Amino acid sequence: MFGLLRLLLILLVIQTIIYFALSFYSRGMRRRKLETWWDEKGKTGNKDAFVERGLHVYDNSFRRKLILGVYIVPWVAIGAMIYIVNYM
Repeated sequence: MFGLLRLLLILLVIQTIIYFALSFYSRGMRRRKLETWWDEKGKTGNKDAFVERGLHVYDNSFRRKLILGVYIVPWVAIGAMIYIVNYM
């Protein structure tokens, strides 16, 4: 029983590390794309304000919420494996 709890705790810690790494990477890529788009279009005005508005839109987007799949997918896979092994 303690072995299972230790395994699940380790899995949760690894998932949290992966979640934060993906979040920072994804946000950095969005920032880079917004800055590149600004430079390619030759826009005038405040570039930093444009990037911040774009990141605010990104923070509320569905794509940002998909990163939470890092937590959901492994638990569903483990549950499915347990069900298949024990009941099929």
